Amino acid sequence: MLLAFLLYAMKIYRIQLLHQQRHIQHNNQLSLLSALEQQGIFPEYQCRAGHCGSCRVKIRKGKVSYKEAPLAFLNPDEILLCCCQVEEDLELEL
Repeated sequence: MLLAFLLYAMKIYRIQLLHQQRHIQHNNQLSLLSALEQQGIFPEYQCRAGHCGSCRVKIRKGKVSYKEAPLAFLNPDEILLCCCQVEEDLELEL
């Protein structure tokens, strides 16, 4: 079980930011929101817990999951940067 978690945490994903015309690499050790902030990209946010929906962005390609279902309403083509877990490379309208 620990090995499976470590392999999951070490996987590096490519996150394409379509409006920024750039990409970052992400490994799920931080939230996607925090990883973006470390790269100098500052999306809107409020709660950092999936409650408010302020960090909602549209996803064009890829897949995410959530450890706990977020309380904020999401359309099928949206994710919350603060609490999603990346499962494959993403294209985001950001």
